Amino acid sequence: MPPLFLRNVNLVDGRRGVDVLVHDGRIAAIAPGLAVPESAEVVAGEGQLLSPPFVDAHFHMDATLSYGLPRVNQSGTLLEGIALWGELKPQLTQEALVERAMQYCDWAVAKGLLAIRTHVDVCDDRLLAVEALLHVKQKVGPYLDLQLVAFPQDGLLRSPTALANLKRALAMGVDVIGGIPHFERTMADGAESIRLLCELAVERGLRVDMHCDESDDPMSRHIETLAFHTQRLKLHGRVAGSHLTSMHSMDNYYVSKLIPLMHEAEVHAIANPLINITLQGRHDTYPKRRGMTRVPELMAAGINVGFGHDCVMDPWYSLGSADMLEVAQMGLHVAQMTSQAQMRACFDAVTANSARILGLAGYGIEVGHRADFVLLQARDPVEAIRLRATRLAVVRGGAVIARTAPATARLHLAGRPATVDWTLRR
Repeated sequence: MPPLFLRNVNLVDGRRGVDVLVHDGRIAAIAPGLAVPESAEVVAGEGQLLSPPFVDAHFHMDATLSYGLPRVNQSGTLLEGIALWGELKPQLTQEALVERAMQYCDWAVAKGLLAIRTHVDVCDDRLLAVEALLHVKQKVGPYLDLQLVAFPQDGLLRSPTALANLKRALAMGVDVIGGIPHFERTMADGAESIRLLCELAVERGLRVDMHCDESDDPMSRHIETLAFHTQRLKLHGRVAGSHLTSMHSMDNYYVSKLIPLMHEAEVHAIANPLINITLQGRHDTYPKRRGMTRVPELMAAGINVGFGHDCVMDPWYSLGSADMLEVAQMGLHVAQMTSQAQMRACFDAVTANSARILGLAGYGIEVGHRADFVLLQARDPVEAIRLRATRLAVVRGGAVIARTAPATARLHLAGRPATVDWTLRR
């Protein structure tokens, strides 16, 4: 593979106008004014932003692109989506699951999304989706990191074969232990499911990522139990609580206790802005709750917060295109994170923070790291979110695996420039 040379790029950490040299799939040098090797493939950065690849900390690839099968979610609620998925499961085939997942992975690569943690339902005794996504993981491995979570969608204790199926899925090669305590029959069963799953994680040496409190009910407090068992079992930094939407409805006094407990246990938090604000608040008239968890407060407390897309064209969500900048932009708006630092934190939530949740080694643009990055048509992270910047080039292991032409528009206006520049340069 010839060397790759990126001339005059800006980096997420604020370095501007630097060159990046790649040898043998790894970053060899980062500095302004580097010499260009004779045989190098040169990419002209022209002051655009070179970012580490996007990372989706929470997705459901087994359901993706199934919108309208077997019917559309008319109420738009979480529970109808779960019921709809239950209707669809008996009709699933491994071939269709693989085809839809592979198409989504193509979309992801084109958008610079090169790492995805996807939950896979283990409550179907055939484990068709597990087999399908393990196959997809192997196929896309050269260009996309796919991490699978064994997810008992119908409840670990509520579904008679869920625990046995979850263990089978782990034996087949699934990476992470999942759960859904708020969907168990009782609060006590939910708490018991967390204990069982965390102890299984210790036994197997695996990470945990649990759907937690995806509800408007302020009394859904399973994240407290998850933090307790994380602390008890010394799983610090290996556990994530996903959704946490009930925290939006909790009283401030209780949250003032809860957030320090999460910080002490080093539990990661994953918000899913597009889905959380779509599914939550459905039983409200007005005012309607946003539903998304307390992202700025969690971040201010030192808790690592990542964002996930969660769903794309499935029983729960009819839109989406694997664009993590859309996710960051929605998170920014819903959480009212409009300072410069907060907007950059939203960019981190779809890059570095989520990479930390997945435990990705060698992530980021540093000398010696694998040369994985995306060149964005923007000058900095805030502009990238504002414009949902075009992915000019996507690089994996030093090879360009996707290109998109710059977004341009031609004007036909007397006395005005011929093209539009969406940047505001000062």
